[in-house]
Amino acid sequence: MARLALLGCRARRVTFISITRLRIRAARFLPAFLIDTWLSMRQVKRAAGYRGGALLADRDRAYWTMTAWDDAAAMRAYMTSGAHRRAMPKLMRWCDQASIAHWTQDDDALPDWHEADRRMRDEGRVSKVHHPAEGHDPMTFDIPRTTGGMRLTPKRNR
Repeated sequence: MARLALLGCRARRVTFISITRLRIRAARFLPAFLIDTWLSMRQVKRAAGYRGGALLADRDRAYWTMTAWDDAAAMRAYMTSGAHRRAMPKLMRWCDQASIAHWTQDDDALPDWHEADRRMRDEGRVSKVHHPAEGHDPMTFDIPRTTGGMRLTPKRNR
């Protein structure tokens, strides 16, 4: 770090971005899904390395998440613990479309939902579901409706 300062450079702080898109295959799964979503939201806001995020309730029971992290390890620590870990196995049964995309960027700004959609289609991968629907693989789902979202601000210990 001293060498960078001597050269007049600043070390860049990269941000790890994670995007997920899930479509719940039937309305009967929505109550349990929404409870697990609420519990996972509480967990992520307090997760180490979490910088911020957003949720988007799209049409036709599709839901997007966007989270920014210090690094992939911080995201994995959140993903494999607590409420999120308990919810993940249920999604294979509840969802008929599921996909994920990750990338790093040089700033903390969350991308807009159009960029998230583009990245999902260009760089994302499908996740396993037990009852895949049309549009699951390949990812040919509709462009997301970009209203109906909310920010997820980190809660820091005071």
